[in-house]
Amino acid sequence: MQPDSIRDKSLKPDEPVTNQLPKLGFLGVGWIGRNRLEAIAKHQAGEVVYLSDPAANNVADALKMATQAQTAASLPEMLASGVDGIVIATPSALHAEQAIAALNAGKAVFCQKPLGRNQTETKAVVEAARSADKLLGVDLSYRYILAMQEVYRVIQSGELGTIYGVELIFHNAYGPDKPWFYDPALSGGGCVIDLGVHLVDLALWCLQFPEVETVTSSLFSKGQPLTATPNQVEDYATASIQLQTGTHLQLTCSWNLPAGQEAIISAVFYGTNGGVAFKNTSGSFYNFTAERYYGTRTETLFSSPDDWSGRAGVVWANRVAAGEKFNPEAEEYVKVAAALDKIYKR
Repeated sequence: MQPDSIRDKSLKPDEPVTNQLPKLGFLGVGWIGRNRLEAIAKHQAGEVVYLSDPAANNVADALKMATQAQTAASLPEMLASGVDGIVIATPSALHAEQAIAALNAGKAVFCQKPLGRNQTETKAVVEAARSADKLLGVDLSYRYILAMQEVYRVIQSGELGTIYGVELIFHNAYGPDKPWFYDPALSGGGCVIDLGVHLVDLALWCLQFPEVETVTSSLFSKGQPLTATPNQVEDYATASIQLQTGTHLQLTCSWNLPAGQEAIISAVFYGTNGGVAFKNTSGSFYNFTAERYYGTRTETLFSSPDDWSGRAGVVWANRVAAGEKFNPEAEEYVKVAAALDKIYKR
């Protein structure tokens, strides 16, 4: 995706779309699905026409936001209804299969991360989007936070000189509350694929997706090195990622870490002419700042508030409304998945 198009579309989600609003079906309307539904409806980026979720209470709550929507018992029923696009917010093990089914039916797709549990699944979805010539989006939502876009702008300007080091951190003092997150067959992994995916994506995106040369990693579960047992996922992980360009990435992420605050989230880029950082503030999951570093001096480039939650879905829906088809930017999802596979040593 080109930098200008990201910036223009994500910074102006309230701009009216002159094209007819796409008719959208929402597959999975738990907390995340409802949040994305609410954002798309609020910004009038799409018409919510169908909802589907096995939990009746989730559907009931979603219908309070989309009173004109109908319910569907399954994805095939939704696909047969004439919708233009499908928004997927189901457990990770279902993402690839459901996305491919929707794309094969000629629907645009916006899917929660991870798009697939590994590179193979992710590549299969991208190939389905290419074959169907349909727009594929993934909710890599941190790209669309205004603080992160300021960081991206600085990096693309060349002001930092040669970027040689990137430090990526995502500590979540809590852990997922759904059992499937802890089953690697269903989730594809633990904190790396849940949290680290955002940071690996941000780093590679800002650096224009150079090739990953080598990866060394250490994964832990409940304080012990992760073994190959089929019922364990990592809750703490570190990875050293060497890029072909010479830049080094250091990733650390965790669930349930006694971090002294709810979350620690940051992506810091160091160059020969200074640094720039994307960081959460006061342990918040939602408030972020962008900082520029000059030796011992710090300049604040942007600080919250920023109503960014759901913005990625709004941008995708606007692009569907504008008639966009398959975009080769989808290959970025495969590159991120390949990097995660290397962290998992698979």
